[in-house]
Amino acid sequence: MSKICFVCGKKPTVGNNVSHAHNKTKRRWLPNLQNIRIFDSGFKKKVRVCTSCISAGKIVKA
Repeated sequence: MSKICFVCGKKPTVGNNVSHAHNKTKRRWLPNLQNIRIFDSGFKKKVRVCTSCISAGKIVKA
């Protein structure tokens, strides 16, 4: 399953770890996704939604 929010489309971003010696290595920041059941057009559905969408009330839990 992909790491993308069902509601807002938030996905991982990329950047660098920067050490004290200023060495750079690639890293990723993952969104805080939770598996929840929602009502989508009258049916119950299991989706992955980020916590910011859950707390903002953008979905209706089943």
